[in-house]
Amino acid sequence: MTVQPVRLFGDPVLRTPAIEVVDFDKELRTLVRDLWDTMEAQGGAGLAAPQIGVGLRVFTYNCDGVAGHLVNPVWTAVGEAEQDGPEGCLSIPGLSWDCVRARDVVARGWNVHGEPVEVHGSDLLARAIQHETDHLDGVLFVDRLDEATRKRAMAEIRSAEWFTGTAPPIKQSPHPLFGTR
Repeated sequence: MTVQPVRLFGDPVLRTPAIEVVDFDKELRTLVRDLWDTMEAQGGAGLAAPQIGVGLRVFTYNCDGVAGHLVNPVWTAVGEAEQDGPEGCLSIPGLSWDCVRARDVVARGWNVHGEPVEVHGSDLLARAIQHETDHLDGVLFVDRLDEATRKRAMAEIRSAEWFTGTAPPIKQSPHPLFGTR
């Protein structure tokens, strides 16, 4: 089991769009294992590679009885129904706010062997797919909050015990790809 440190709000890697995976190799399989181990250890519903300092388009998920990973994911909403409910993030520990998301989505991507994968999600799984894909685009869920909630969220983040107010030092990733991103 290899649990990696989760990057916290303020770390530049969380605001940097990740690049597409082109090599479906042993390093990718190790990255997915590390994401899985870290997500499970932290009790998360999902975890994206940038959250452990790796700038690649990969995430893991485990919610609503459905678990897996997606490489180079894209998602589309199924219908126009929305959900408005609590959302949190391992990179913003201990805090959550209501966030509007599509209620039903279909995500397409690849597995670690380069085989196509399609995931249909509703409710929590749909929220996780959208949240983790946002991480791959350098977007945090606080960016999706309405103005008043976002203002309150930023105040709560600034007063959180874990928030230092300065950019954290760059940590070396154990993965050879973009180790300091």
